[in-house]
Amino acid sequence: MKKVLALSLCAAIALSGCGTAKSAGDSTAAEKNSATETSTTAEKNAAGGEKKLVLSTYGLSEDISEEEVYKPFEDQFGCKIVTETGSTNERYTKLSADSQSTIDVIELSQAMTAKGIEEGLFETLDLSKIENSKNLIGTAKTMADAGQGVAYTINSIGIMYDPKEVGFEINSFDDLWKAELEGSVAIPDITTTFGPAMVYMASNHAGVDVTTDKGEAAFKALEELKPNLVKTYAKSSDLINMFTSGEIKAAIVGDFGVPTIKQANPDLVYVTPDVTYANFNTISITKNCKDKELAYAYINYRLSKELQDKTSKALNEAPTNSQVEVAEENAKNMTYGKTAENAKVLDYSFVNPLLSDWIDQWNRIINS
Repeated sequence: MKKVLALSLCAAIALSGCGTAKSAGDSTAAEKNSATETSTTAEKNAAGGEKKLVLSTYGLSEDISEEEVYKPFEDQFGCKIVTETGSTNERYTKLSADSQSTIDVIELSQAMTAKGIEEGLFETLDLSKIENSKNLIGTAKTMADAGQGVAYTINSIGIMYDPKEVGFEINSFDDLWKAELEGSVAIPDITTTFGPAMVYMASNHAGVDVTTDKGEAAFKALEELKPNLVKTYAKSSDLINMFTSGEIKAAIVGDFGVPTIKQANPDLVYVTPDVTYANFNTISITKNCKDKELAYAYINYRLSKELQDKTSKALNEAPTNSQVEVAEENAKNMTYGKTAENAKVLDYSFVNPLLSDWIDQWNRIINS
């Protein structure tokens, strides 16, 4: 990045030097071209045509993102970031349906990124143009090398519970099947970010590798879990009322939702089992991207140690840059360190072709 800025400054100085060293009559063809280019750029800027990057992203903590993430990039690269916000499904559907989409870069869950790659919506990323990708943690690097997206943050699931109401210590997902929790557990719906992880989790409880039977044992285990389930949920914020009203005693929740829930009910305990399941949020460049060089610069910036140091604190985003160190206090509710390295990563090239069938089975067994 420094090299680009340095070259730009050198070019500007060189043009200025040429203008003062020769008279107008002595101008070379190259100098005339440079002058014309400079004039065109000035006219473009005067007409409000500064460089622009259209970013499709989550609508969380927009003020913080604007101050901590977008503005420093705009200042460094002399551009404007225009954001389009919404849920993963909403934004993906909008991109997929619009062949003339103006979106340049999109931040999505790992599952939707895999789907977009399958549907040809994204550019195949050249990691050699993303210098900071070499510093990705092991699981994220493996995914990037396989062409499954570049991850800027990682989250995972754990168990939140009310120790007074439960009456025993919960340490693993297997504990959720205990009879003492009858009618008191909530889990994410199959259509949410961590829905497919519920199938993996249930298959693990049954002692079967989900890829060997396409989820058959998992759904039998989920049927055994059903007496303990009160309901499934779509948003982690829904759990606040469920815990407050006493409707549930325990829930599986993504770690990104923990701070908000615990703020509402400090007595709740959150535990990440030794075996958990990860989801990456990734960045992709769309096929319609107008400025791929700027898009690559944004991805590299998003993976930088300097930015991820900030976002781990300001946005509670677990870093994917292995050089970032997170204080123990801040890492408690975050997929970081050994938790990140040991978390199981779902294979969405396996999941996505089965998802419609899984949703049907889920609705018959869990939501009926």
